[in-house]
Amino acid sequence: MTTHHFPAHAPLAVQTRGELVESVHFGSLIALTSDGGSLLSRGEPTARVYPRSALKPLIAVAMLRAGLELPDDQLALAAASHSGAAEHQDTAAKILADAGLTPADLRNSTDLPYGVAEQKAWLNASHGPTQLAQNCSGKHAALLATCVKNGWPLESYLAPEHPLTALIREVVAELTGEELHEISTDGCGTEVFGLSLIGMARAFSALVTAAPGTPERRVADAMRAHPELVAGAGRDVTALMEAVPGLLAKDGFEGIQMIAMADGSAVALKISDGGDRARMPSAVPALLALGVAPELLEPFNELPVYGGGHPVGELLGLPFPTK
Repeated sequence: MTTHHFPAHAPLAVQTRGELVESVHFGSLIALTSDGGSLLSRGEPTARVYPRSALKPLIAVAMLRAGLELPDDQLALAAASHSGAAEHQDTAAKILADAGLTPADLRNSTDLPYGVAEQKAWLNASHGPTQLAQNCSGKHAALLATCVKNGWPLESYLAPEHPLTALIREVVAELTGEELHEISTDGCGTEVFGLSLIGMARAFSALVTAAPGTPERRVADAMRAHPELVAGAGRDVTALMEAVPGLLAKDGFEGIQMIAMADGSAVALKISDGGDRARMPSAVPALLALGVAPELLEPFNELPVYGGGHPVGELLGLPFPTK
């Protein structure tokens, strides 16, 4: 029988209904100051987690280092978990076409659009699951374009022995400052690595503080210039980047959220059971501690809970004690 390590997660957010706490969301969180020091933490931020799609900006850095050349909108989509809107799918198709490829070259999983409205419109138009509609198609299109740029094999671009896979491992280890011991496969088919929240916060800080024009800074700048491509309409990651100047944000399946401010301070968190609804409210108290204006964060915390069509409670991140 396999022995598992259970991280010492702590409460990050609660949902109230009436006068009772109805649900408690546990997880781990770290907030780093602009100089890399630990400002505050909860749970066990040193525990290894799979950052899932929050790895995409780091993978985009690796592709740029390999010589990939993309305009900012396409680069933002390469780091995205997009909603599958026409703009998203068209941009992914453009990355492929510019490299002399088609959607038939994609090796990511097949799926419906991730966005609720986008999926409904897609189904109403009698479309089924496709690789282009899947939320990682921008990343996979860029991976293929990187292979074309370098003369690397296309059909095996997801293989562990592929040169692009080796480069991605190298860059992720460098940016996080951690060795890659646990390696598995993400939902879309690329590798995913076990990393600590501290390492991921460090990596996101490195993206926003890198010198202009470097691969790291180019990825951060492209994502911040095109937040609508990083997620989509109605998605909290897009809304947060639009609300807070200079902020970089990327989510991941299984309750992952990474955020970096323009000064290099950063927040990384994991909701223990993988639930999504507590991800952004859990980040808000840490962002307040980093100095983000409360009015900018109001739409992302104290979310109403309804009963009979009327607000009867709220979902909110637990505040940190003031000194």
